[in-house]
Amino acid sequence: MAITYDKIPNNIDLASNRKVQKALEAWQPDFKDWWMEMGPEGFQQDEIYLRTAISVDSSGWAHFDYVKMPDYRWGIFLTPPVKNRKIGFGDNAEMDVWEQVPGEYRKELRRMIVTQCDTEPASVEQQRLLGKCAPSLYDMRNLFQVNVEEGRHLWAMVHLLHEYFGKDGRDEADEMLQRRSGNADAPRILEAFNKPVEDWLAFFCFAMFMDRDGKYQLAALAESGFDPLARATKFMLTEEAHHLFVGETGVGRVVARTAQVMAENPDTDPAQLGIVSLDIIQKYINEWYTGSLDLFGGEDSSNAANYFGAGLKGRFQEMNPKRFTEHQAMDECYSLDWMEDGKMVSHEIPMRRAMNLVLRDAYRDDCERAMERWNNSLEKAGLDFRLYLPSQRFNRRIGVYEHQPFNPQGKMLSDKDYKDQYGQWIPTEADLDYVKSLMVQVTEPGHFAGWINPPAKGLNGQDVEFEYVKFVNA
Repeated sequence: MAITYDKIPNNIDLASNRKVQKALEAWQPDFKDWWMEMGPEGFQQDEIYLRTAISVDSSGWAHFDYVKMPDYRWGIFLTPPVKNRKIGFGDNAEMDVWEQVPGEYRKELRRMIVTQCDTEPASVEQQRLLGKCAPSLYDMRNLFQVNVEEGRHLWAMVHLLHEYFGKDGRDEADEMLQRRSGNADAPRILEAFNKPVEDWLAFFCFAMFMDRDGKYQLAALAESGFDPLARATKFMLTEEAHHLFVGETGVGRVVARTAQVMAENPDTDPAQLGIVSLDIIQKYINEWYTGSLDLFGGEDSSNAANYFGAGLKGRFQEMNPKRFTEHQAMDECYSLDWMEDGKMVSHEIPMRRAMNLVLRDAYRDDCERAMERWNNSLEKAGLDFRLYLPSQRFNRRIGVYEHQPFNPQGKMLSDKDYKDQYGQWIPTEADLDYVKSLMVQVTEPGHFAGWINPPAKGLNGQDVEFEYVKFVNA
């Protein structure tokens, strides 16, 4: 599984598959045009301290060096195949995994791959202006690392479309570079990826919550009986871990800075101190967390049941015996309350149809652990305020709670009360304008904007004061 650095870096012996190689090399110039148009604006010629994959092994897989982003080694990396691997769940359990697309599941697999694939360039487009207001070189570098790796994840999915789905796949790959986040005529597939990310608290929340959804979606696909998809997503998870680190520690550093300054100035309005108030941070959490819940899909889903039954998409850590010992999910149900005829009623969802909920529960548990770490900062500062995850019923756009007037604690309100109080729970225009007013670019190594704490340590053994970005026109 050695990586070769030809025109397209890869560890799949692309040179031996001339048809796919030719197709991908034809797609590559369009990708680079897309990157120059929609990638980070204003920084394409600067030297960024980036990591690049040099191995698919879990240890020592990345190399760090200064790289111009257009020169980044985007490529196709799969984890090594597992000898005699079997499908682990569903109706096809114990069968050999598929090396080619099974005809009866072609439509479903293509849909899953395209939907996942479309999120990767979308997030780059959403974040393309953030470098201009980065709170430090350390944070700017982290943003760009996330961006180039989302570009590489696009390559990972596009390779599957090119190699395994013929003309349909090639057409889908072309459309990836034609859609644009927020474009009225050619938007991205999922609505959450059509929303611009205009400040760094939003970016940290995006990386914390939206990328964490990505972790769980990728982990479910890594269980797939379609082996090329499983191997591609397993390596994507290796890179995704850093994205989650950026989000969780980013929000944590904002919380810690706010807690520190408030403890020192208990009677002063946070706006006069140039920090983000805890109330606003909670509003951002409410917005981005509930948006991420919608990405899991409906609570009662025939598609989820079909994917699981076919062996295409499993649960998080499906084959971990500490999580699951039974892999058919035929005899259990998931209990969930929702409104019916004007009152809350308990419903029993057949477990296969509740797979989105099962995945979402694992995600929520993961988010709760981050909340505990953030709240530790508040406790250590002697503050009584605590951050929390809102109810799964609040602010939903799809599913059984869609457009229903539940507050963040999950209590149903009248439509009027909900509308009147909504600005207490979700950022208002005034909140957004205030946060944007704090977004002043800091470019001196080791210096940070006043609304965020420095990290506990630098990256890859470097100091916090390291010059993570070298500007060509400095």
